Amino acid sequence: GIPSSLGNLSKLIYLDLSSNQLSGEIPASIGNLGSLKELDLSTNELSGRLPSSIGNLSSLEKLDLSLNVFSGDMPAVIGNLSSLKALVLSKTNFSSDLPAFIGNLPSLEILDLSGNKISGELPDFFGNLPSLEELDLSGNQLSGDFSVSTGNLTSLKRLSLESCSFLGKLPPSVGNLTQLQWLGLASNNFSGNLPSTIGNLRSLETLDISSCNFSGPIPSSLRNLTQLSCLDLSRNHFSGGMELDVFLISLKNLEVLYLSSNRLSVHTKATSSTTSQKFGTVGLRSCNLTEFPNFLKNQKNVAVLDLSSNRIHGKIPKWLLEQNFSSLNLSHNFLIGGIAPWICNLNFLEGLDLSRNNLSGLLPHCLGNISNHLSILNLQHNKFFGTIPQTFLGVEWLRMIDLSDNLLQGRIPRSLVNCSNLEFLDLGNNQISDTFPSWLGALPNLNILILQSNKFHGIIREPGTDCGFPKLRIIDISSNRFIGKLPSKYFQCWNAMQVVNTSELKYMQGVILRASYVSEEYGIYDYSLQISNKGQMMSYDKVPNFLTGIVLSSNRFDGEIPTSIANLKGLQVLSVANNSLQGHLPSCLGNLTNMESLDLSNNRFSGQIPQQLVDLTFLEFFNVSHNNLTGPIPQGNQFPEFDNSSFDGNPGLCGRPLSKECENSEPPTNQDHHIDGSEESLFSGA
Repeated sequence: GIPSSLGNLSKLIYLDLSSNQLSGEIPASIGNLGSLKELDLSTNELSGRLPSSIGNLSSLEKLDLSLNVFSGDMPAVIGNLSSLKALVLSKTNFSSDLPAFIGNLPSLEILDLSGNKISGELPDFFGNLPSLEELDLSGNQLSGDFSVSTGNLTSLKRLSLESCSFLGKLPPSVGNLTQLQWLGLASNNFSGNLPSTIGNLRSLETLDISSCNFSGPIPSSLRNLTQLSCLDLSRNHFSGGMELDVFLISLKNLEVLYLSSNRLSVHTKATSSTTSQKFGTVGLRSCNLTEFPNFLKNQKNVAVLDLSSNRIHGKIPKWLLEQNFSSLNLSHNFLIGGIAPWICNLNFLEGLDLSRNNLSGLLPHCLGNISNHLSILNLQHNKFFGTIPQTFLGVEWLRMIDLSDNLLQGRIPRSLVNCSNLEFLDLGNNQISDTFPSWLGALPNLNILILQSNKFHGIIREPGTDCGFPKLRIIDISSNRFIGKLPSKYFQCWNAMQVVNTSELKYMQGVILRASYVSEEYGIYDYSLQISNKGQMMSYDKVPNFLTGIVLSSNRFDGEIPTSIANLKGLQVLSVANNSLQGHLPSCLGNLTNMESLDLSNNRFSGQIPQQLVDLTFLEFFNVSHNNLTGPIPQGNQFPEFDNSSFDGNPGLCGRPLSKECENSEPPTNQDHHIDGSEESLFSGA
């Protein structure tokens, strides 16, 4: 902690104790440092309330307490610090309305209260702060309309109000802030058009109004912002046609351009490839483009290019790949032809997504070692054929590989064992012929393994002492030619499926570091997935962190379900349908209380359905059709509500929901088992 004896240093002018892992409260004796001009206690673990004696520091010009865990409100005595020029209290855990005492600080030039729990509307007292140059209130819980009073802050150079829950229209008075160099309003819930007065902000260098719910046309006055280096208009509802070449003529300093995910139809002239800009980042996702934008032809420095979800036809032009990309996303277009060997020159590539096109040919030999930085490799849903190259070397950054839905043959390259950070591997829907890749169990971070609909064959051998696959949560090896017994030892040691995940909902994502020029989310890449669930193929545009599943259906497995499956208490999806499994259904299936989808259909199971299955209160899909089961269907919880088809093809079954009654009185019920109707399933397809 901070020693109270520090208060004896009465002539101290500068005190910087930042980033020292200090904990405990700030001692009241800090108020004795009457000569102090700068106090920086940021990036520690200080807690408790701020001492009111801080109001005695009448000479203080800079106070930075950011990144600590204080409690309570900001003390009003800060309003006594009339010499204060910089007040930085970001991420300090304060909660209250915006404190009125800030209006008593006439010398204030920098005010940063971002990332707290401050609520209420923007107050009018900002008009009392004529010297304010930087205002950051982002990441708070402000509400109501965007205050007109901010239009009085005519000295303001930087205004950050991202993620503040603002509603209503952006007032035209925003155009009064003519000194602004940075305006960040992303992730608010405005309505209506972007006011044309935004074109008055001729000093603006960064304008980020992504995810703001704006609609209507993009105002032509934006072309007045000749100093702009970064423009982000993505994820709004802007509509209409846009002549990109005309728009760019006056924006000669632009380096970062995002127009993605609006309702725009962006046109580029075929002739104009002479632009003065030196772009580093271009995002034109979902812009109704039908060809590669010509202005990219003379660019040499584009690191991040996103042209996904357009209607671009034809081959990938050679000139496009003379860039030094760190991230290239051309997915969801109508591209044809192969991947030319030039791709091997992209030595700084972190993310490559060419998925959902009509690309064909062999995969380039360098695929596994294009770049030491490669993190995301997605070539899913094309027509690539031949074998997967064996060149996965120097690939410790690689986290996601999706080669599914192609025509690939041969074996899985053994060099994948070098991908020590691999989290996601999807080779589904190809023609790969191999045995079960138990050697992938050595990958310490593998979460998701999809091998469905290939020509995998043979038995799954029991693992040795080190079981492997320590983080595996989803495995789908359905629709192959596996034979033999289910791998009971794996069920004992797939640790990640043994825990019920109760953490907050997150999604499995990769990160492309150099892509995050404007805000963090541009570097985020969501993994997507198709998995057999609830009797159908289900697509997840994002993969929830709690999703766990084992899909072994449509193989030639025989023998019984091993009781070791009861270890996998976190399991939500289990499908062993369309095999030759036999014996009784183990009653320990009732221990899998997280289960939401259980498909045992089209096997040779016999005996009764265990009464313990009524304990599976989250169960939404249950199918035991076409087996040799007999006796009463368990009653209790949602079992009587399952469809008749769940029990078809078992002539010996009786009881609800079937019309066939059981001969010896009512089937057993479990009075103890009841479900709170408010319990909802976490499991739903996107």
